[in-house]
Amino acid sequence: MREALVQSLDNLRANRLRSLLTMFGIMWGMVSIVILSATGEGFRLGNEHVLQELGRNVGIIWGNRTTLQAGGERAGRRIFLSVDDARAVAAESSMVAVVSPELERGGVSVKSPYNAANARITGVEPQYQGIRTIEVASGRNLSVTDEQQRARVAILGHDVARQLFGTRPVVDETVAINGLPYTVVGRIRLKEQDSNYNGPDNNKVFIPFSTMMQDLPRTDAPVGSVSNIVVAPRPEVIAQLPTVLERRRGRIDDIDWPLEKNIRGILARRHGFDPDDREALSMWDTSLETLMFSRMVDRMRDFFVLVGLVTLTLGGIGVMNIMLVAVKERTREIGVRKALGATTNAIQRQFFLEGLFLALVSGAIGMGLALGLCALVNLAPMPPRFSGMIVSPQSGLMALGVLIAIGVVTATYPARRAAELPPVEALRFEL
Repeated sequence: MREALVQSLDNLRANRLRSLLTMFGIMWGMVSIVILSATGEGFRLGNEHVLQELGRNVGIIWGNRTTLQAGGERAGRRIFLSVDDARAVAAESSMVAVVSPELERGGVSVKSPYNAANARITGVEPQYQGIRTIEVASGRNLSVTDEQQRARVAILGHDVARQLFGTRPVVDETVAINGLPYTVVGRIRLKEQDSNYNGPDNNKVFIPFSTMMQDLPRTDAPVGSVSNIVVAPRPEVIAQLPTVLERRRGRIDDIDWPLEKNIRGILARRHGFDPDDREALSMWDTSLETLMFSRMVDRMRDFFVLVGLVTLTLGGIGVMNIMLVAVKERTREIGVRKALGATTNAIQRQFFLEGLFLALVSGAIGMGLALGLCALVNLAPMPPRFSGMIVSPQSGLMALGVLIAIGVVTATYPARRAAELPPVEALRFEL
């Protein structure tokens, strides 16, 4: 084996230019497959990050107007959701893991010792903060104790905090919300949020839901009404979405999602509307949006990988062609070696190792170049929906496996051609 490797290296050195040109095809193929798969992975992770800035697979439910008559009630009746509705969904739905009512008021006066702003105030329960990724950069989140005691405490969105306090610390400071004193207990990290249903979280002030019901209740709806209800489905419900989508052949229009249907049935009994009246409630299911984005990015990544595989395969064909030329050029050498006692296996091993060595070395160089390019690109600022060039272990192993397979396939055929040459015919051969 050692002798065969030395002979292979000597033969490659004897044809440097041809070897380098042959290696370029494999190098370019490896660079392509790594760069393109890394780009697809960067887009996938970037989209997941941006979607999770709104929430981790959440559903937002609003009351609308009925379009069907039910129980003697007329169509067109307005549905106002309440705290009791949220409690009923939490108690009766087997598809929901977390439920939180949400109450909002816009244009509320908020003053600090340094500045003033008109902000959107949002009353939420503690569990809301986890499913809506309300994460603080300093201080703490709202607690169960705050909710139970109707404490006048607040956490500020990143932009509101900057407007009210500039670059000063905000924790333990006091702000006046609609003239009432609130203690700031936290400041939300900057959220790269490009979708929302009632304004970016960076521009909001969050207070306990019970405090909001006491200090800033809705004035345009019955007592106890909320702005909307936020739910997080159970993992097994999310896992069913691809199956439901497949049954509809990828179409999301006119699909009555199981979670939405389940919640509508519970609220229909409470408000006396037809459970088949899909207009009575509105629901935005971000788990569906996450699924659709993931599928789109996965298809794009698969396309990128396919292009890289084709390029790598073309490089492998180039290696095979060069090795076949080498077999033809060295026919007399093969004949002499066989006449001197070289076995068929020895001849086959030598040419196999030359082809495999050529493919693996050029592939390794291409992998190094691709990783260097990825690291260089990652030094630049990235847009929100792109996390950079991410080479996942799976894509790296796939590229390595494809490289080895192509190297073995492209080296085997020329090696067999060389080994099968009869010694007498090889000695008689002249270029």
